[in-house]
Amino acid sequence: MKVQVLGTCCPKCKKLEERVDEAVAALGLECEIEKVTEINEIVKFGVMMTPGLVIDGEVKSAGKLLSVEEIKDLLS
Repeated sequence: MKVQVLGTCCPKCKKLEERVDEAVAALGLECEIEKVTEINEIVKFGVMMTPGLVIDGEVKSAGKLLSVEEIKDLLS
């Protein structure tokens, strides 16, 4: 599984990355977690508001700081 956190290093983007790490650890998953910070790469996903969360190439969230529980639901 590949998880990408889209964001330009703003506080919400950093917090989402922390929550993704926490959710992955809580579920005991093995995934590749990538932080995408280049605006041109973020736009390629069709995301106009950050933070964004992409799982296996599919945008699951944009413009919202998800909770750990919400992330766990998306990963399960």
